[in-house]
Amino acid sequence: MSHASGSCRTGVLLLGFLISFLAACVCVSAHEIRPAYLQIDQIGQNRFNVLWRTPILSGMRLPVLLKFSDGIKPVTEQMERELSDSVIERNVIESPGELAGQRIDFVGLQATITDVLVRVSWLDGRKATEFVRPAQPWIELSDRQAAWQLAKTYTTLGIEHILMGFDHLLFVVGLMIIVSSTRSLIKTITAFTVAHSITLGLATLGYAWVPADPLNAAIALSILFLGVEVVRLWRGQTSFTLRHPWIVAFAFGLLHGFGFASGLTAVGLPSSDIPLALLAFNIGVEIGQLAFVLLILLLHRALRALQFDPPRWASYAPGYLVGSLGAFWTIERTLMLF
Repeated sequence: MSHASGSCRTGVLLLGFLISFLAACVCVSAHEIRPAYLQIDQIGQNRFNVLWRTPILSGMRLPVLLKFSDGIKPVTEQMERELSDSVIERNVIESPGELAGQRIDFVGLQATITDVLVRVSWLDGRKATEFVRPAQPWIELSDRQAAWQLAKTYTTLGIEHILMGFDHLLFVVGLMIIVSSTRSLIKTITAFTVAHSITLGLATLGYAWVPADPLNAAIALSILFLGVEVVRLWRGQTSFTLRHPWIVAFAFGLLHGFGFASGLTAVGLPSSDIPLALLAFNIGVEIGQLAFVLLILLLHRALRALQFDPPRWASYAPGYLVGSLGAFWTIERTLMLF
């Protein structure tokens, strides 16, 4: 199979899927949806520190308010601090009895697409971590949680992070367009996976760090780079990237790993949860990524079975989308640096 013919056939299959989320990609400027975070720590008899962190999306604070069960009351003034990507509120509450079993409502959450990660800890060592969804914007606190439940929570976070990270998915699309065979695809995706797993671990454990704005610009540039390589492929030219896509995938995968880490650290990950959370989150990212790749391959096979004959422009649309969105995001994010 030639590079050109392989690219065209793969491009046809990717077209429908890419167009389906193109509007969403542009609207969110390729930023993943960061969850809100609620941390409640017992500090005394029926007294708890409360940290409520809400993300700032498109320059606006998430319009969600906390509403505790009747009887739970604040005992200190609320302190608020605004960061570049979120707003943090702190205060102390007092419960008339055991906090487990009490209900918290997240007023306004149902009108958003943002989840809330809730973590509660007691002085006797009990801990619980759960997700709250917009479809059910409330939670009844529990004081019992098995390790598998915690792992499930962070695995879900990883899956959602990659599936809502349109820039990461578009990079994977670019890789799939330039590979010439199934073997090359497996090798390339594996290299990307290994690379971003390395930097995800290093960043989460605190051994490496990249500022968010330059990182986002660099990730956009990696997508633009693949767009250029797709055009070179169509022209029948060659390059180091087209001959060895797995090496380029590994190099840029190191960069994307820092982006994945932001999704894990943005929720204020407690140090005690890091080992299990890191493993589960990475597994979730891989599940989401493999599901995305398999979906495209299944579409490919389905269209071949149907002997679908698309117009010529459809074969090239995915490549142009990769390059155009990569260019748009690169310019947008570079301007944000200044």
